[in-house]
Amino acid sequence: MTVLLWILAVLAVPTLIFAVWIAGVFLKEFFHPSPDDGTEAAQAAEKLGLLPAERQSTDHPAPLPADWAAALDAVRRGDWQPAAELLRAIGRDWDRRTTVIGHLATLAAKDDEWLLAWEAARPEDPDAAVVRAQSTVYLAWELRGAKKAKYTTQEQFQGFHRTLVGAREEIARAAALNPDDPTPYVAEIWVALGLGYANAEMDKLWAEITTRDPHHVGAHFSALQYWCAKWRGSRQLAFDFAERAAAEAPLGSLLTVLPLIAHFEHDESTDTAADNTPEMVARVDAGLADAAAADPTHPGLAQLRHLLAFYLHLQDRHEAALEQFKLVDGYVEALPWSYRGDGAAAYYCQVRNDTVRAVAAEA
Repeated sequence: MTVLLWILAVLAVPTLIFAVWIAGVFLKEFFHPSPDDGTEAAQAAEKLGLLPAERQSTDHPAPLPADWAAALDAVRRGDWQPAAELLRAIGRDWDRRTTVIGHLATLAAKDDEWLLAWEAARPEDPDAAVVRAQSTVYLAWELRGAKKAKYTTQEQFQGFHRTLVGAREEIARAAALNPDDPTPYVAEIWVALGLGYANAEMDKLWAEITTRDPHHVGAHFSALQYWCAKWRGSRQLAFDFAERAAAEAPLGSLLTVLPLIAHFEHDESTDTAADNTPEMVARVDAGLADAAAADPTHPGLAQLRHLLAFYLHLQDRHEAALEQFKLVDGYVEALPWSYRGDGAAAYYCQVRNDTVRAVAAEA
């Protein structure tokens, strides 16, 4: 399972990296109670072409492009060359590059024989180097495990910290081999988070990223995690970072996702009042405009749509929520569902089916 693939999208960070979500947030669904056992709503969703929980993918937030899927399948067979060609073709599209590298690094953290072959064939290849650096970061978080600190052993912490320290050398090598690429520095955000970089040190790292790509979605997603209260920041620092980045980004950049994530990460309420403030309605409206203007193939778009569907539902804007659900259905590896772990698909379908029921009731 990957996160933020876009993630968080993303964006390509495995969900085991994230802290356990505050359980109280999920009580919000009790404020949208189902009048039956859910069977009728599930049947209505099926008639709309929406998929049941057992057919929801928990590996990705959206379908992979065909060439990405083919390269990953080749890697699983031990053939690294399609992956090398894919990264060559992506070139300086940094968000796509970072996302693909995240996919490859996830596989390498489990079995790196294909990456060793790549490194042997092309010792100075910056693409192989950055996959190695990112996979080492992922391996460190695998060694730590996903549980809270009090449930993590001293041995796990030692392996975690030792591996992150080693990753810094690999990140530096990857950065030297391709000085324009922000991806090594994006990987280092998770080193910063794990080793506890001071805020000033994180600011220096962030400058390395934004001088190369000021609106990199995956980088912003990762940096927001650093600034959250559960890690190295606070509620105020997280919202300051998120709101500033969203305000400074051009329409279509997808960075309107950041205030929604900041709200999600820090919302401890058990009703929907906090999700229906004028400020939150405005954030959702900004996200809708951003999504409409974005490149429809951007790897970060699905994460924004998942959160829009969730908050539109909580704001009783059911038709608009259903429109977003239709655009992401079949894939649930995204916030807010992914923090539910094995229950992600069931939780997604519960909220989606409640939306279908509400739209029918309003018709």
